[in-house]
Amino acid sequence: MTTDLETQVESLDHPVDNAPVRLLSHGGLTIEGYSRAAVQTYWRVPELKLGFDLGAQPWSFMTTPNWFVSHSHLDHIAALPVLVARRRMMKMAPPTIYMPASAVEGVESLLHAIRRLDRGRMPAKLVGLSPGDEVELSRELVVKTFATSHTIPSLGFLVWERRKKLKPEYHDLSGDQIRDLRISGVEVSAEIRIPLVAYLGDTSPPGIDALPAVYQAKILIMELTFVAPNERAAIIHKYGHTHLDDLIARTDRFENEVIIVSHFSTRLHPDQIQRIIERALPETLRGRLKIWL
Repeated sequence: MTTDLETQVESLDHPVDNAPVRLLSHGGLTIEGYSRAAVQTYWRVPELKLGFDLGAQPWSFMTTPNWFVSHSHLDHIAALPVLVARRRMMKMAPPTIYMPASAVEGVESLLHAIRRLDRGRMPAKLVGLSPGDEVELSRELVVKTFATSHTIPSLGFLVWERRKKLKPEYHDLSGDQIRDLRISGVEVSAEIRIPLVAYLGDTSPPGIDALPAVYQAKILIMELTFVAPNERAAIIHKYGHTHLDDLIARTDRFENEVIIVSHFSTRLHPDQIQRIIERALPETLRGRLKIWL
């Protein structure tokens, strides 16, 4: 007996690569990765030494030490044990994997089961996060979490660059005077933050709007699972996803230099997805919006 899923898969006239990697360079940052709904999602920014989601693990991604998992659906987390095992095998330091706090216990159980099957250690630092938490990756980089809206607990992530800037009241002082103030214990600089990369994972529109700075990030990576005009928004939102209409409704809010949209449903051929988006896309987003298929 053929199931509906088997019928859908057999009807596809386009193959899905096992672990494709697309690449974009912008403003000194490189975005590598791929995402397709119910298949696999994985991204990384090598210059920042971090990645988002672990639905698959291309061999080259193994060198990235810090990973931020948006939620624990299989197409976003299935390769987590692969990353851990490969880094152990290559005698690399255990990865640090950040995820919603509610997922940590289940991931610990998963790694325990793999240890029993593999008969090898599975060393990893698992860190549970809640909305509003901040992770200091270095003196220059901070990752802030925010709540997204999906069918299970999920998080979005915004990577900030931190810089020190001289406070306005000290602009007229000489270098020696500023030095003396510092030596005396006066804080002459203030921290400024620049939003570099925002990652949404799977979410309905409330997750896009949860943190206003997402719209100012230099690079935004977001899902756009559904694009066809006949798809019902209420159902799409109920299951924690975004439709093309949701993106277009927010056109004037996007200040991002680059917006990468992905995680498209497998119900449509990539050529159909491309055509639908290009026909509907407002002029102000053309050139900035990248369709990753």
